[in-house]
Amino acid sequence: MSTPSVSSSTVIEASPARVFAILADPRQHQRIDGSGTLRGSVEGPATLTLGSTFGMGMKQGAAYRTKNTVVEFEQDRLIAWKHFAPHRWRYELEPVAGGTKVTETWDLSRVPAPIRLGLKIAGFPYKARRGIDGTLVKLAHAAEADEKNATAQDGKA
Repeated sequence: MSTPSVSSSTVIEASPARVFAILADPRQHQRIDGSGTLRGSVEGPATLTLGSTFGMGMKQGAAYRTKNTVVEFEQDRLIAWKHFAPHRWRYELEPVAGGTKVTETWDLSRVPAPIRLGLKIAGFPYKARRGIDGTLVKLAHAAEADEKNATAQDGKA
């Protein structure tokens, strides 16, 4: 089987701190969800840190709630979370000329090979790729808008 993850990257014209602020605020996840699966309210802290838990309504076929735990964290550089299963959603941020390179990964490296194969057969890597690509577009729009708003506010001060 191929590599046990699905990843995509983009460059966002905003600072790493601005991008990270959106990712580390679970209340903003519906704003950037490219999968179309997030629904309803978010439970958890306004700002995530290592070990934080947060939950939200989801719908993928049937409606359900999920509880996630932040399992990797480096301020303005890296955040990842998982739910009860071993796979993770990871965002890596790298400062680059003109903004921030963001790589989102659906990491299956901790999932046993037979289960990964089942996920592949069920089409989950393809769904994950579509969701990641959509999320990166929405994240770019959100972070770039927030960056412009903050710059405009700084200019008024």
